[in-house]
Amino acid sequence: MKFIIGQKLNMTQIFDEKGFVTPVTAISIDSNIVTKIKNVESDGYNAVQIAYGKQKESRMNKAQLGANKGLTFKLLKEFRLKESENLEIGQEINSNIFNQGDSITVSAISKSKGFQGVVKRYNFKGGPRSHGQKHSEREPGSIGGGPGRAGGRVVKGMRMAGRTGGDTVTVKGLRVVSVDENANIIYISGAVPGRRGTLVSITS
Repeated sequence: MKFIIGQKLNMTQIFDEKGFVTPVTAISIDSNIVTKIKNVESDGYNAVQIAYGKQKESRMNKAQLGANKGLTFKLLKEFRLKESENLEIGQEINSNIFNQGDSITVSAISKSKGFQGVVKRYNFKGGPRSHGQKHSEREPGSIGGGPGRAGGRVVKGMRMAGRTGGDTVTVKGLRVVSVDENANIIYISGAVPGRRGTLVSITS
């Protein structure tokens, strides 16, 4: 299993040998250091813990510094493994772990959009634009119903306005288009969740 943590830079495009263009997302790879290795015998499952990036020591609490022997990081993430890997504590993982053409899965936190209505949140078409309609273009419509529908109450799970975005989104079936080992950048086909600067986990 391959895994790494990076930071979303921007979207761009890459041309192949035949002149076809592929939209890609550039992911910058910073320091990925193995901090802990778990196995079935001692922990009940196989996993590896990765510390990403560098951080000011003043922004770390004593528990984090103590558990990781003074190592500073921006993100600590655990990757479950099907079987144990040949890894060592303190080993650094770089962008060259992936190759061009690898099929990958990407997870990141999506853009936060705040409180939004049902048209933006759930793609409702809104109310009619016919004669006599003044302010119903973006209304949700009926939510309660009569006695024949849920007893005249608002059922649980009713799609209504509310906070949108800021959720962990996983996208499967993406592909590594190119790997720039000198700049430590991985170019991934298509769009990746999140804004510029979002931390992204990549697995294969």
